[in-house]
Amino acid sequence: MEKFDSKGRLYVISGPSATGKGTLCRRLLQKRDIELSVSMTTRTPRKGEIDGRDYYFVDKESFKSLWEKGGFLEFAQVFDNYYGTPRAKVEESLSKGRNVLLEIDVQGALQVKQEMSESILIFILPPSIDELKNRICGRATETEEQIKKRISKSVDEISQILHYDYYIVNDDLDEAVAKLTSIIDAYDSKIYPDLAKEIINFYK
Repeated sequence: MEKFDSKGRLYVISGPSATGKGTLCRRLLQKRDIELSVSMTTRTPRKGEIDGRDYYFVDKESFKSLWEKGGFLEFAQVFDNYYGTPRAKVEESLSKGRNVLLEIDVQGALQVKQEMSESILIFILPPSIDELKNRICGRATETEEQIKKRISKSVDEISQILHYDYYIVNDDLDEAVAKLTSIIDAYDSKIYPDLAKEIINFYK
């Protein structure tokens, strides 16, 4: 089958904590030929984490040097450590026609959109705030005060959804995965001017 479009696309998945973003991304990777973007961090590796697979682990001097050169699509400081998405790795994959998947928080996603306007932002929503609270409480890892702060942050994040291209309510996992794959498939067949010319010339 003729593949007309050789351009790779960057798909950015984000949304509040406990909406199942990670699970959706893992399922997507099993179903579609798409490359997962690996972030860079200055924190030390945790047990079982592998450099280049879970994160690129670097020291602060190396991170700041790359940052000053504009080497990140987005970056953030979390407590005493830095996290960022290396620009060169993503651009290299896209130039080779590879689709890239980036799972990141809302703040980071908006930074990516500013740096790479053609990226496709997909927001993952919970069925309701009550269900989101139930999922967070189900983890049994946070105090009541921490849960309240997380819920408040989630509401703030949802208010940014107008900057996104698509949304998925993750109520039923299989349905959510099906919607996510359909977005990828539809966008891979999207026509833009240069592609239209290529198709027309092919069929002359």
